[in-house]
Amino acid sequence: MTENLTKQDFLKKVFNFEKNKDWKYEGDLPCIIDFWADWCGPCKMVGPVLEELSEEYEDKVKIYKVNTEQEQELAGAFGIKSIPSLLFVPKGGKPQMATGALPKDAFVKAIEDVFKIPPKEKVN
Repeated sequence: MTENLTKQDFLKKVFNFEKNKDWKYEGDLPCIIDFWADWCGPCKMVGPVLEELSEEYEDKVKIYKVNTEQEQELAGAFGIKSIPSLLFVPKGGKPQMATGALPKDAFVKAIEDVFKIPPKEKVN
């Protein structure tokens, strides 16, 4: 299940940018952070895809959502200018940003490439 983050949650679970200048991921699993807003059509298309992925990769990847209307300071800290913007955060290394409504297969490929997590086996 995806989880909505406030600034305080973000500082604890992802990155404390108030305390650290250099990137230091605080989480125990890689994560995808969806910067979105209620009024954004493409954001509404990405939402269900992220819910599916959060179930499929439940013990391997965390999926967070940041409402840019409610968390403007957080969106500003990451220079979010268009939404949806998706931040792929590996356990080690630097995060990577993608913008736009990505299809599910693009998310799966990013999970494989950025996080080095193989795809789930299809069960018929």
